[in-house]
Amino acid sequence: MLGLLAPASALLPSQLVYWTGMAVFWWSGVLVFFVIIPVIDLIAGEDGHNPDESTSEKLQNDRYYRWCTYLFLPIQFVGLIVACWMWAYGELTVVDKIGLAVTVGLVAGTGINAAHELGHRIEQHERWLAKIALSQTLYGHFFVEHNRGHHVRVATPDDPASARLGESVWTFVPRSTVLGLVSAWRLEAQRLRRKGRSVASPTNALLHTWLMSAGLFGALMVVFGPAIAPYLLLQAVVGFVLLEMVNYVEHYALLRETNDRGKYVRCSPRHSWNSDRICTNIFLYHLQRHSDHHANPGKRYQTLLSCDEAPQLPAGYASMVILAAIPPLWRRVMDPRVLTHYQGDVTRANILPRKRARILARAGRNG
Repeated sequence: MLGLLAPASALLPSQLVYWTGMAVFWWSGVLVFFVIIPVIDLIAGEDGHNPDESTSEKLQNDRYYRWCTYLFLPIQFVGLIVACWMWAYGELTVVDKIGLAVTVGLVAGTGINAAHELGHRIEQHERWLAKIALSQTLYGHFFVEHNRGHHVRVATPDDPASARLGESVWTFVPRSTVLGLVSAWRLEAQRLRRKGRSVASPTNALLHTWLMSAGLFGALMVVFGPAIAPYLLLQAVVGFVLLEMVNYVEHYALLRETNDRGKYVRCSPRHSWNSDRICTNIFLYHLQRHSDHHANPGKRYQTLLSCDEAPQLPAGYASMVILAAIPPLWRRVMDPRVLTHYQGDVTRANILPRKRARILARAGRNG
């Protein structure tokens, strides 16, 4: 239940400003996500606890953990509605409104993670809840692309959401955003064609999510006025950029091997970066146990395991996102870890094509 503090943090700014009179707290999301959480991660350390097989089966079927994700949504949208009221009627400066939009957007980004958990399930009501959660960030195509694109092509050059060695997060984010959208449309169009249906069919999952976003944003602007539109858009952008920055961290430079037939081997724990920091795991529903998630995507979050086989990040996602935002620092920390993971053979990594010759030359390799 502590994970519900993440969406509740969107309600913090107005209260903190009210009680302290300090306008800086409109930006409290930045403080919570990029200062408080990394500090707690550092102090609390790693979890390392794995449920045994019999316990895992009970956990997988325990509906308590499902309700922890279901409850994320109403709290998330209450925070959005309160923010809309503040943008429309609160006595905020433009800078204050931008700060509140950034705070709400960071919460919306964690909402994409809740949608990620729900979208992997076979239960129809959970899949619809995933689409609803994605409506706030205008990122409904994630529902299609993540499950049918990313999980199939992860840790290969064909996957938009797998970052390459030598690629900065600032070039990765636009690439992954645009190509992920294109891929989602192609995948959904292919699915509908196989069923003999048009892309304009009411069963088009992308149309569902886009209509939900249009309905949500339209309703909020009718109630609170069109002046909130820039802040609604800003919080959406902050939300999906946070998601893509996490994508960057999760698979940076990792590459699946090919078999004798030239096909990529099945995804295993060694193809995703892992982190087991307690605090971030609580807020992100064990997303940091990402290696086990990709190796066993049918598992619910409460049964994911910490894998020794997986390459390990030096810190939790919140800290790593800050690191990724400073490319020279990111390369200094992560590139040696990539080399260690591949026993010094850089040719086994997923290398950015335009930097391949330079990277191989630096490593003393010819190709």
